[in-house]
Amino acid sequence: MIRSEPRSNLIPVTTPIVSSGHHRLSRKRSYADAVCSANRTQMFGVEARKKLRRLPHVFSRVLELPLKSDADVSVEVNPSNFRFVVAVGNGVCEAGSRFGARVIQVYPGVVKVIVTGYGTDEDENELQLMDGLELDKWRFRLPVTTSPEHSTAVCVDGTLVVTVPKQTAVDGDGAKRVLEWD
Repeated sequence: MIRSEPRSNLIPVTTPIVSSGHHRLSRKRSYADAVCSANRTQMFGVEARKKLRRLPHVFSRVLELPLKSDADVSVEVNPSNFRFVVAVGNGVCEAGSRFGARVIQVYPGVVKVIVTGYGTDEDENELQLMDGLELDKWRFRLPVTTSPEHSTAVCVDGTLVVTVPKQTAVDGDGAKRVLEWD
């Protein structure tokens, strides 16, 4: 005799849901999805809500020369100043050309020293001047102990010399000394 089992012990067969347009297995998550969602939670969770902080000690003072970023500029560090020397050619440093360093406050506490040349049209062609947004400029991050307001730029015998003095402090006895930086 064959015994038949009651229908309650049989595993029910489910039909795929086709009416919603999605496969019924698409709602299941794999291990890779779990790892990715954990990374997303970590990335967009508490750690991602921290605000990025500016580094004012790194970006607060910048010197920008009107040269390409790959220019051969000599940087001399003296106890009293920074001196930047670059050969620009005799055509640029003629009697009618003048150079100057101007200070621009980009943001409160962020200063940029821009060296510009004033002269004839030939000078402007040989030496790139600030005529718009030029990203390929020679830049140098100045330390906090410099005094960019007193920067000077002169052109002598085909050599551009930019001097950025360091700040001086007055001691208790009235003697001036140059601030040192690390």
